[in-house]
Amino acid sequence: MQRAPSLPRVASLPRSGSARESLGGLQSSADEPTDPASLVQSEMTAFAHAHKRMLNALIQRTPHLLSQAFEPLLRLRGVVNFNNKRTHFQTRMRKLSMRPGQRPSSLRLNIRRQHVLQDSYHQLHLRTPQEMRGRMAVTFTGEEGVDAGGVTREWYSVLMRSLLDVNFSLFESSTDGTYQPSPNSAVNPDHLSFLRFAGLVVGKALCDGHLLECHFTRSLMKHLLGLPVSLDDVERFDQDLHKNLLWSLKNSIEGVLDLNFTAETDYFGSTSVVDLKPGGADIQVTDDNKADYVNLVAAHKLTHAIKDQLAAFQGGFHDMVPMEELNIFDEGELELMLCGLPEIDVEDWRRNSEYSGGYSAASQQIVWFWEAVGEMCQEDLARLLQFCTATSRVPLGGFSQLRGVSGPQKFSIAKALGDDNRLPASHTCFHSIDLPVYSSKEILRERLMFAITEGTQGFGFS
Repeated sequence: MQRAPSLPRVASLPRSGSARESLGGLQSSADEPTDPASLVQSEMTAFAHAHKRMLNALIQRTPHLLSQAFEPLLRLRGVVNFNNKRTHFQTRMRKLSMRPGQRPSSLRLNIRRQHVLQDSYHQLHLRTPQEMRGRMAVTFTGEEGVDAGGVTREWYSVLMRSLLDVNFSLFESSTDGTYQPSPNSAVNPDHLSFLRFAGLVVGKALCDGHLLECHFTRSLMKHLLGLPVSLDDVERFDQDLHKNLLWSLKNSIEGVLDLNFTAETDYFGSTSVVDLKPGGADIQVTDDNKADYVNLVAAHKLTHAIKDQLAAFQGGFHDMVPMEELNIFDEGELELMLCGLPEIDVEDWRRNSEYSGGYSAASQQIVWFWEAVGEMCQEDLARLLQFCTATSRVPLGGFSQLRGVSGPQKFSIAKALGDDNRLPASHTCFHSIDLPVYSSKEILRERLMFAITEGTQGFGFS
């Protein structure tokens, strides 16, 4: 139910581009290739998708195939599974750390625990990428212990907490507890150097396979991969802004909202106004141009307002992990590479779920849903959680602690109209899925897996 604006709220609107609504709309005859080379490519792609389970089993037994005959499979979305991609990436990172004819270098840090950020920065920020790829050995001043890996893991944990500390103003937190560079980081005169250092540390963690305890915004993951961000990503960063923007797209704003092509910025309580396009203060937002306005507001929030900060963070990160080594991943997979696969308790998830629209816990489709979810591997469970909540994190305390826009918000499944061709759709603000009344468990599983692995993002912008 929608509430009248000022400012407007939108409830139960579909997630933009979260999944295509019909499998029947995936291809059209106009898109079918006609030249021989394209036909062969199309047939090879279809073959790879049809036999991806067998191909992944071969790759798991013989990983070097991805560096040889099977390398083209990495460019086909949804064919090579996450575990095989991760193994391939780790092999590539080990090769990068090796200089021809030389042993891998080492990095020895002596860190005062109470000054972990300053000491780490001064000892690392001028190192070359090749030096940074060396084996890390950390000692905390005045503390006994030989670093066999555990001290380094603790160093990452303590250092990342310091980098994300609000008192340094390098990063800001989103409504779902994820982080991205702060537009107000300039309060620290060396902010760009520290943000580049932060990117260097995150890239080092990725190279070495050290999992971070923090999560970054989905839009930051996309920036690191060179992917366009979308209106969906606004929902994951600022849910109130996302609802307001969606409301303006779905409703007539003329005579209701008095807007122009500007955005407000807040610098520690001091508000200023910036144009979203040249002369934006003199351009009224109307029903005819509101889509352009929404596009520009979202781009400003996720990209333009932090363009210098993003460039610094990306620069440090890509010094450690070249872009060409990342293009096998999507943003969800990169999050899993940085933060690891969560341990998801399906029974806890089921116990803390609600149903609406005519569904109940005893409905056949709900029974099939939880059976299908119970048969998923941890990788697919993480993707499902990302699809429903926009993050792979399980809250401390389990699924009973899920929080939405207005506080505690349980996962819910609503009955959706449509036939077996319709895909499930998610509403990440509300931790919910619209689940059509499928005629069999097999079809439900197939459509659900397609939605969480192949569903595309919409409303893109640069």
